Amino acid sequence: MSTATAAPVTKGLEGVIAGETEICNVEQSALIYRGYEIADLAANATFEEVAFLLLEGHKPSQDELARFRQELLAEREIPEMVKQMLRHSAELVKNQHAVPMDILRTAVSVCGHFDRDCQDNSAEANLRKAKRILAKVPTIIGHMQNAIDGKDFIAPDPNLSHAGNLLWMMTGEKPSAEDEKVMDVSLILYAEHDYNASTFTARVIAGTLADMHGAMTGAIAALKGPLHGGANEAAMDMLSEIRRDIGPENDPDKISEWMHKAFAEKRKLMGFGHRVYKNGDHRAPILHRLGRKAAEKRGPEFVKLFELGEAVQKIMEEEKKIYPNVDFPCGMTYYTMGIPVPQYTPIFVASRVSGWAAHIMEQHANNRLIRPRAAYTGPETRKWNG
Repeated sequence: MSTATAAPVTKGLEGVIAGETEICNVEQSALIYRGYEIADLAANATFEEVAFLLLEGHKPSQDELARFRQELLAEREIPEMVKQMLRHSAELVKNQHAVPMDILRTAVSVCGHFDRDCQDNSAEANLRKAKRILAKVPTIIGHMQNAIDGKDFIAPDPNLSHAGNLLWMMTGEKPSAEDEKVMDVSLILYAEHDYNASTFTARVIAGTLADMHGAMTGAIAALKGPLHGGANEAAMDMLSEIRRDIGPENDPDKISEWMHKAFAEKRKLMGFGHRVYKNGDHRAPILHRLGRKAAEKRGPEFVKLFELGEAVQKIMEEEKKIYPNVDFPCGMTYYTMGIPVPQYTPIFVASRVSGWAAHIMEQHANNRLIRPRAAYTGPETRKWNG
């Protein structure tokens, strides 16, 4: 038996401590960014403040925050070649050869070719690149959605926050203060989550001493999957399917029947469960409250969506003891705000690039190549000729 097979095998690396980080702590009872608990941040900080905290390592002073905002404003524009790519790639989305996450992944990679610091992994260059990527992702998402809608590109608005500008660039409408706040909080909730699949991907890539744009591109590819970032889209698709099947009235018996049929078929119901949080995701109720409040202002159709979600959640909790993760209320909240479902996961990227960048910089600063072993289960040694 090889040394690899002698060690215990943990499928999916569940429970394995793969490294150390000063950035984030995920516990059953708390989610902490550099010492600050997520509910505290959601209630009292802005996304720009949280991004500064993650990237620069401490809570910003007012002067530091003003400087950081100006740095982001100065980097919102994207290269003309990337704009051309976005204009043409809209056809790929329309013809179902690609989804927005594919386009975003490629656009971030191409942006690397125009970044003067691309090949420089020093701490100073990495921080500059992190800010540029953070600033440019909402522009990429907005231009992409404009192209899909057949509209002219919208210029970034220097008077809007990161969250407000993201909404403006996708829709061409100045967001209300309420919508900007909901988006801002959702970005805070999505900004960081220790060694999740996409962050671990970014660290593995950075561990080879590859550049930040390369590590970010890999992280986006990992986030696309429905078992990770794509779960918010999948959760909304599931609720839409339930609405189509049972009708618009949210009949409790029909909801129960649909759910029990899904249980019998052993369907994976998206937006529920979490590898770490066994007793519920701390972020989910924060976003649910904000989303439901927005729905109540929007009208009965959106309230009914939340009522359906609450009925589904109750059945899952009572019968399966499985709780919603943040992706479940996210789907309903973004739908209420009029955001196209395929852009839900790209919006996740607009937030998580702050956490990814922090981890990439931490990996480069104290690097060791990440190279686990595998337990071999193939055939015994044999002769090629014989």
